[in-house]
Amino acid sequence: MTVKPPTERGVAIWFTGLSGAGKSTLAEALAPRLRALGRRVEVLDGDAVRTHLSKGLGFSREDRDINVRRIGYVAHLLARNGVFVITAAISPYRDARQWCRETIRDFVEVYVDAPLEVCAARDVKGLYKRAFAGEIPMFTGVNDPYEPPVAPELTLSTHAEPLEACVERVIDALRARGYLPA
Repeated sequence: MTVKPPTERGVAIWFTGLSGAGKSTLAEALAPRLRALGRRVEVLDGDAVRTHLSKGLGFSREDRDINVRRIGYVAHLLARNGVFVITAAISPYRDARQWCRETIRDFVEVYVDAPLEVCAARDVKGLYKRAFAGEIPMFTGVNDPYEPPVAPELTLSTHAEPLEACVERVIDALRARGYLPA
């Protein structure tokens, strides 16, 4: 196998965490920074992918795993072709994330860690309120489990760190792993 030089190597930056933790916000802030560094970037947001690539899937464990694996497969295709892929998907189960890690050669897992209370307070759609009232069954973190990563490459506490500091930490992690020049 030929190893591409760092300027051509793609990577999947896998943001995982509860709804409202800040995954999409981080992805949207990180993407232009990476583009400014000359990288080709694609953002795979969980909500957008579910609408287009995984339409018709529900929220059972099996359907969530299928959705995460679909995101992982697309991320694999893009990353192997030199794209920096930023995923922003809850991806609640460790085994599905592990499948993605094993499928995508260049994989950087970033745990976007925010307490449930903070995520619920950030929720503009009112989903947590409905889940706490029992109106939404199988809502991750409320009545369906979220399995935090055991050994992510990076953990970001979005409730305690400003957005720009979190973005800088991701860029530093990419530099440390050779995806960006030092």
